[in-house]
Order: sequence, then C-alpha cells, then structure tokens
Amino acid sequence: MAAVLHACPPALNRPTPAIVTQRAARRLPRWALLLLCAAYVLPGHFGRDPWRNADVTAYGYMHALAHGGDWWHPTIAGLPSDGGLLPYWLGALFIQAFGSWIGPELAARVPFALLLAATLALTWYSCYHLARTEAAQPVAFAFGGEAHPIDYARAVADGAVLALLASLGLLQLGHEITPELVQLAGVSLCLYAVSASTYRGWQPRLAIVLALPLMAGSGAPSLALTLAAAATIVCWRSHYDATRAFAPWVLVSALFAALLATAFGTWGWRINQWPSVTQILRLLVWFTWPAWLLAGWTLWRWRQHLQHRHIAWPASIVAIAVIACAAMNGSDRALLLGLPALAVLSAFALPTLRRTMASAIDWFSVCFFSAGALFVWVMYAAMHTGIPAKPAANIAKLAPGFEASFSLPALCLGIAATLAWGWLVRWRTGRHREVLWRSLVLPASGVALIWLLMLTLWLPLLNYARSDRPLVERLTRHLPAGACVLTSGLPRHQLAALQALGGLRVQASLEAGPRDCRYLLLIGSRRSPPVAPVGWTLVAAERRPTDRHEQTYLYRRD
Repeated sequence: MAAVLHACPPALNRPTPAIVTQRAARRLPRWALLLLCAAYVLPGHFGRDPWRNADVTAYGYMHALAHGGDWWHPTIAGLPSDGGLLPYWLGALFIQAFGSWIGPELAARVPFALLLAATLALTWYSCYHLARTEAAQPVAFAFGGEAHPIDYARAVADGAVLALLASLGLLQLGHEITPELVQLAGVSLCLYAVSASTYRGWQPRLAIVLALPLMAGSGAPSLALTLAAAATIVCWRSHYDATRAFAPWVLVSALFAALLATAFGTWGWRINQWPSVTQILRLLVWFTWPAWLLAGWTLWRWRQHLQHRHIAWPASIVAIAVIACAAMNGSDRALLLGLPALAVLSAFALPTLRRTMASAIDWFSVCFFSAGALFVWVMYAAMHTGIPAKPAANIAKLAPGFEASFSLPALCLGIAATLAWGWLVRWRTGRHREVLWRSLVLPASGVALIWLLMLTLWLPLLNYARSDRPLVERLTRHLPAGACVLTSGLPRHQLAALQALGGLRVQASLEAGPRDCRYLLLIGSRRSPPVAPVGWTLVAAERRPTDRHEQTYLYRRD
C-alpha cells in the first residue's frame, strides 16, 4: 500500500484552462470503444499477403528462422538482418507454434496484432493516469458541479485512444510485422510507466524494465537511452514522491537496454542526410493528422503549465520522435514512435476546445469519410459488375490480369460497417454534443471505416497489386520445386518473397553460390534487359502485373 501513496503537490499558482462539467465527463461506452478498436486492429492482420518492402522482408527473416535458420544470425538469401532480433524471434516462435494450424503468414501476424492492441490500451492508461494528476484537473466551480477527477480522466483517456485511431500514419505501419511495431509497443510501455508511477506500484516498474530493453532488442537502442534520459528528468522534477522515487528504475532499465544492445550488436548510427524543413512539415501534416492540430492547441492553451508532467512527458517523447525522423532523412517509421504520446497530448485539448473548431472537425469528417466510403463501394461494384465502366477500365489498366473473386463474408462486413457509420453520424449530430471526446468520434470511426472497407472489399485487388506473390507464382512455373536460384541485383523484399512464399533456395551472390545452382535471376526492363554471364540461357522474363517497368529475367545454366 505504501508503494502507491504519494505526497500531495503544492497548490498550483495558476488555474488550469480546463472547465468541464460532470455531464461533459461521461465516458464512451466500453462496448463501442472495444468494437471500434477491433474494427481497426483486425483488418489488415488477417487474410492478406505480406506486402512489398519492409513487411515481406520481415516475414522472410521469421520464416527462415522458423525453418531451421540460425537464431543469432538470421539471413535471407545469405544477407543478414539490419535490425534487432526480438521481432524476428517473436514471429518465428508463433510460426513454429501455430503455423501448421492457421498458416505461417497468419501465425506471424498474431503477436503483432496483439502488440497493436496493447499500444492502444497503454495509450488509454497513460492518458488516464496523467489526467488524474492535480495539475491536469479542471477548474473547481464555486457551487460544485465540476467533473469528478476519475470521470474526467476516463473521458480524456477515451479521447486519446480516438486520436490515435484517427492518426493516418498508424494505418499501414501499425498493421505490418516489422521491428518498428515492437519499438512502438516499447515506447507505449515507457509512456505508461512514467505516467502511472504516481498511482501504481509494481505495474509501472515492470513496464519500464521491459520497455527500454524491448526497444534496444528490436533495433532502437539510441532512442531507448534518449527516452531514459527524458524520463529521468521528468521524474526528478515531479511534485510527487512516488514519481521521483521512480527515476532509479528508469536508469536500471536503461542499463539493461544497453547490455542487450551490446549482446545483439544493434548499436550503430543511422543518421542520414537531413531533409529540408518543408519535407518534415509535409510529413508531419499528413502522417499525424488530426492529432497534430489538437496537440498544437494543447500547447497553446496549456502554455503556462508546460512544466507539469501531463504536458512535459508526452511532449518530450514527441520531440524525440520528430528529431529522430529528421536525423533519419524524414523516416516515417521513426515518426511512428511518437504517435501514442502525440495522441495523449492532443487529448488534453478536448477540455478547452471551442465549439466552432469541434463542429468544423465533425463536418470535415462526415464529408471526407462518407465520400471515401462511396468511392470504395463504386470501385467494388466496378470490379464485380463492370459498372460504372470508367472505374472498371481503370482497374483493368492498373491491374491487368486481375480477376475479382466474390466473398459473402467480406460483403456482409462492408455493409455492416457502412450502416454503422450512418448510424454513428446521426447519433453524433443528435446527441452527446457536450461530452469531451465528441470531436474525435467521427475522425476515428471514419478511419476505421475506410480501413475495414478496403481490407475486406478490396483485399484481393490489394494483394494482387501490393504483394510479390503474383511474380513469385509466375517465376515458379519455370522452376522445379525447391530449386536453388542465384540472384544479382534483386531487392531484399523480392529475395524474401522468393524464399518464403516460393519455397526456393535463394543465394544473393553469384560468386558465393553453390555450383549446383542451375538457375539465375537478374533485374532489368523491357527496353534494357540485363547482360547475363557466359554460360547461361534465357528461360523466361516475368514481371509483377502492376509493374510496368521492372522485369525479372530467369536464366538456366548451360
């Protein structure tokens, strides 16, 4: 019991800008919040192929480990990984445990779907504990009627989850199986640990001990130590004794992270050429929409309270993510790590948001996402019926050879999601106009709607256009099962697809390849085919159906 007690902070010199009634502090119904989170998390993790670039590359390493690879040195076609080992171990273990039941691709996605769900939950609890602190509470009324502290904290935390769901940058990257999703879970654990250190005992200590080593083991040790430094400063400056006593736990976790990074060999500078300010601003505007708008309003309205933990701690994490993004030449994957903290920061704008701004967000969300849903349905109809003719012609031009397959469950889910959106718009505009989280219900639900419609109605088309499986299937027609293939110049994601999806033995080096490899793959184009070495005969030239330029040439040894 003594671990959770804390000293009351001194009286604040300035009142907070939050003026909230008890009626406005009603929380979002739990069933609605859980259903919205499920509609966001599940599509994109089930039923789809590993898509090109980072997604299929990560799956390739996991597949190689699960089928007898070296667990300390995972490779694809002889090329070592350039990240931490923990994400690949996690996916490989699930493939070994559940791959024979549900398929290796889905088995590899299960732990990452759980990590995304954990990120949403940790964001809620982080904001909840920060909103409970004295400096974050709304102004007390002279005759009572202000929001109860617990109810206020719950309503603000609901807003934080909605802000995270509405963030456009989390959509695709949050549904991949890349190391960045493990890093995101580590940042969320760190955010929660410092936020809950005032009111919880062993939970934040366990969280911080896991958080920083999790980041270091997944390829981000420098960010982990930077977060440790920021967390230590925030804890030392706190008015609460329990939070100040939490600082040594942060330092212990940083030590574990440094040791783990040394053992895994993940140290290394990844600083590239710094992008222009315009590039960073452009990325911030769309990647963090609409959270950046509300976060900016938070910093303005709470500008005289910036030293308090509910503002200083999430703002520090966001600043670290933005600096890392700039240092890595505008990497959106580095910026991804700041989204939970940005969502928490934006949630504190809700108690001070003006009605005109809230109405503008609502009307924009209704118009934008309704138009987006209509577009998805029109394209779906064109895929299956050929009407309207122009969208159908565009699909045939952009994805030649694609044949739509009808799925009744996907159609039912799409209809249910669209009807739910219509009901939600009516519900939002007719009731609950005074609750704190009102301005983020439609943006978050609209993002979930479009994502669910695309990953159900459009899923075969997206797999056809964004997966390497069509190319792999075309190439394997000319190869015996399990053939050994030499390559030169192929990108890593294509090597991973050939190895994991095609079942081929791939070697990325001509010189180091075994002599029994009878086949060779080279990259070129129709106009400029590659020059094969002496002693190789052209067998076929294949390309991805949606790629007009790049072509893969298959040769056989004479």
